[in-house]
Amino acid sequence: MSKEKIILTGDRPTGRLHIGHYVGSLKRRVELQDAGDYSKMFVFIADAQALTDNIDNPEKVRQNVIEVALDYLACGLDPTKATIFIQSQIPELCELSFYFMDLVTVSRLQRNPTVKTEIQMRNFETSIPVGFFTYPISQAADITAFRATTVPVGEDQEPMLEQAREIVRRFNYIYGETLVEPEILLPDNAACLRLPGTDGKAKMSKSLGNCIYLSESADEIQKKIMSMYTDPGHLRVQDPGKIEGNTVFTYLDAFCRPEHFELYLPDYPNLAELKAHYQRGGLGDVKVKRFLNAIMQEMLEPIRNRRKEFSKDIPAVYEMLKNGCDVARAAAADTLSDVKKAMKINYFDDAELIAEQVKRFAGQE
Repeated sequence: MSKEKIILTGDRPTGRLHIGHYVGSLKRRVELQDAGDYSKMFVFIADAQALTDNIDNPEKVRQNVIEVALDYLACGLDPTKATIFIQSQIPELCELSFYFMDLVTVSRLQRNPTVKTEIQMRNFETSIPVGFFTYPISQAADITAFRATTVPVGEDQEPMLEQAREIVRRFNYIYGETLVEPEILLPDNAACLRLPGTDGKAKMSKSLGNCIYLSESADEIQKKIMSMYTDPGHLRVQDPGKIEGNTVFTYLDAFCRPEHFELYLPDYPNLAELKAHYQRGGLGDVKVKRFLNAIMQEMLEPIRNRRKEFSKDIPAVYEMLKNGCDVARAAAADTLSDVKKAMKINYFDDAELIAEQVKRFAGQE
């Protein structure tokens, strides 16, 4: 088997991407793409997976495929360095999933902590769509189809990757070494692991309306930052304030760099001093929010501008996706061919089998 280092990563197209996606995965993907340590990088738009809980609203998924593609390009993913493709256009993934289903028990799927959490979030307890229930199997097909050695995800996805590894090990045990076992690559900045929503809720969510989108205007970003959740007990400037659970400071931990103080808040040498002043009292929320706004605008403006440029030629974006799908499909077909050979269901390519049967039946005359 090949020892190439290959990355696979992707997003469900249920809406435009937000800054949680950016710090959690997009920024890292671009760094990994540009570092050149990996021989191949596959980035996919998981529309088939998005349909598992949006089957009655395919238009939502369809419209958001292009939104996600534009966000990818705007953030710096480069189709000459990474293969960007749409999941549903690779039918080999369905066939792989079908074979992998025989390697996993229902009780094992029910024990998957990520699946449990997602089912509760969507109130699926009594009526779980089978497609949604089996998405760890589908995810294993996505990973193995491209022989991915590395999958960059948040720690909440670790149980999914563990399940993929189990499937690989079981397949290889039964049929011989065929599939590549993937490794997880976690975000390196702890503050980026789980960026809270602007309202202080545990996670950014489109349905809660607490996201800052990568494509938003400067005014919309400023408005959201100025109304951000801070410390409810910090009513007057002179009051001591809390840092823990204060969304503004969580965002500063994720986005602030030492040079930002010199540029936008020269009264303070670093973030530790800013935090200390806030904690002892005498520093208002507005001043801290303005500082965060300056940092966010600096980061998001070039992304927004690049997105506008790419959106001027939408047919070219679809052409880029189509080319990516062609490359991805060839890679997946190659893996599927190996899988069918290992499972001995490649009947028409198996000259040995045909010769064997010729002999067998000749002996009956």
